[in-house]
Amino acid sequence: MSFSPLRALRALTLMAAAVLLAGAVRADLVWGPDTGWRVEGGALTGLTGPQGEAALALMNKARRDEERHSYGSAIRAYTKVTKKYPTSVYAPEAYYRIGTMRLARKEYYKAFDAYDVMIARYPNTHRYMEVIGDMYQIAAALMNGGRNHIFGFLPLFTNRERAVQYEETILAAAPYSDYAPICLMEAADAETYLHNPDLAIDELDKLVNTYPQSVLAPVAYLRLAESHAEQVEGPYYDQAETHEAITYTTDFMILFPSDKRIGDAASELDRMKKMLAESKIKIGDFYFYKRDNYPAARVFYNEAITSYPDSPMAQVARQRLAAVEVKANAAAQGRPVKHHFLFF
Repeated sequence: MSFSPLRALRALTLMAAAVLLAGAVRADLVWGPDTGWRVEGGALTGLTGPQGEAALALMNKARRDEERHSYGSAIRAYTKVTKKYPTSVYAPEAYYRIGTMRLARKEYYKAFDAYDVMIARYPNTHRYMEVIGDMYQIAAALMNGGRNHIFGFLPLFTNRERAVQYEETILAAAPYSDYAPICLMEAADAETYLHNPDLAIDELDKLVNTYPQSVLAPVAYLRLAESHAEQVEGPYYDQAETHEAITYTTDFMILFPSDKRIGDAASELDRMKKMLAESKIKIGDFYFYKRDNYPAARVFYNEAITSYPDSPMAQVARQRLAAVEVKANAAAQGRPVKHHFLFF
């Protein structure tokens, strides 16, 4: 990424604001119907004189409008606070109130934006995890087919792509929270719904590698195995996906031996190993029956045995190897031998 002076200046400005608010935001900004907004905890508002009085009056007006459910008026007043007094103790609360009202009106996009700006500019706010929870609520609503509203009443189309973007934003903002693995799992669900299997696999892979202790890890391993298995087109095709399915199923069985789904995993592992061994046999058949290439045939028949030694497929491969040796010896002695095709 190239250096951007504008981006750097913006980052420095936000860092300076965060430093200025580091002590103040930790205090509680308390609302009382009779007293209005007041700061508790010994912190300062960041404003003095007429400016402080004007900011407080604007905050009180916004909250009273909010209490009367005059959300449009309240949002406008809170927005003025964020623009006129961005380094005051009132600014993060104003963003929070804006997000809360937008969320109540199902204006999911604008609510999420308000929350996102709030935690980016004021990371020391005591509401940080509360806001992350609200952001997750928005992402989950969109993930489940919820529709963003405009003007507080007009619904738009569903947008699960945006839900995935929101999940990624939450993950970046709170990578060590309980929401992180949930966001990855739900993003995988959305990508599956949107017919993007490779992207779903990426999300699940992040989950098992970044959050191996999560209660969702076993599910993610099984989902990974299932996702790879679903892309296998049969024994005549490339088996890279089969290898992946076997790997994730095996990992699941090793890591979670007491899981109630272990039996189903064992059955799936058996099926995929048979698929892999059968594929090796069919490639070996090509070299044996079509090309009389005995060394190549031996390689693939032996790989079939190695893939699943105790399976019926391994027994078939052993029979093929015996046939290879018969014809190879006959060829070495100059005697023609007819192929006897063996089927399974």
